[in-house]
Amino acid sequence: MPEFYEPQVLKRLQSVELSMLKDFKKLCDDYSLIYFGIGGTGIGALRHKGFIPWDDDIDIAMPRKDFERFLRFARREWKGKYYILNNKTNENYPMMTTRLCKYGTEFREAVMKDVDCPFGIFLDLYVMDNLADGRIACQLQAWSAWVWSKLLVLSCMERPYLAQTGWKAEAIYLVCRAVHKAIRFLHIRPAIFRAHCEAACRKYENRRTKRMAFLPDTNPFWNVIDREKMFPLAALEFEDTTLFFTGDVKELMERQYGDYMQMPPEEKRKTHYPYRLRFTREESRNVYVCKGMCKGD
Repeated sequence: MPEFYEPQVLKRLQSVELSMLKDFKKLCDDYSLIYFGIGGTGIGALRHKGFIPWDDDIDIAMPRKDFERFLRFARREWKGKYYILNNKTNENYPMMTTRLCKYGTEFREAVMKDVDCPFGIFLDLYVMDNLADGRIACQLQAWSAWVWSKLLVLSCMERPYLAQTGWKAEAIYLVCRAVHKAIRFLHIRPAIFRAHCEAACRKYENRRTKRMAFLPDTNPFWNVIDREKMFPLAALEFEDTTLFFTGDVKELMERQYGDYMQMPPEEKRKTHYPYRLRFTREESRNVYVCKGMCKGD
């Protein structure tokens, strides 16, 4: 069964993330950068006009060109307020996503409690790269990026999050542990896997392809965007602001989640319930989540 927050803690966390989203939007709008919500953030906008009631993060995608420009502007304008966390800024970070984190906060998921990284309250940023048009070229690009991304994960941790449960999960964990130990024995740096993965993702960066995707996902074809259906972007209500989504967001959500307007049973509701959570002093009382407990201090 998934773990859930105390209501006041989740409300406070969502409030911080919403404030971060507004800052993110302003910077992107000021510099004419393309961005759009994906994943559960899309379901939240369509079904709840904001956060899914139990959700604890915001997922944003950006085309590669816009993302690289965003990094330059963010570092220049948000010194001391937000920081960029990915495998380039910290080699222990085990994923190909990038997090925009808030200084003075902590959000450490249980699965990464032993990873030596400055995990703060964050917005999750996904880079959308050009996907090859040819069927074989597409498969080679996608699975190459996917394999390298999983090796990156295993270079940093031996027990990653798995969707599987029971004996299947334990069997996969045995393989993960063996691969992790082999990588450590051979002294292969995580940055090597990240560089190979990024090279595969950016292979068609200078070509105009029909689709974009975030290939290092759980499934490389999970987040595939059709350029012709992407624009014009749709501005949807999200809490007390608006957020852009692809023009075919309803079609995309249905492809990914099926009947996304139907509330899932409690046992299938996903959160990133943290091992440790800390807010800044300015956000009133500090709140800690530690070893499965969530409470105010």
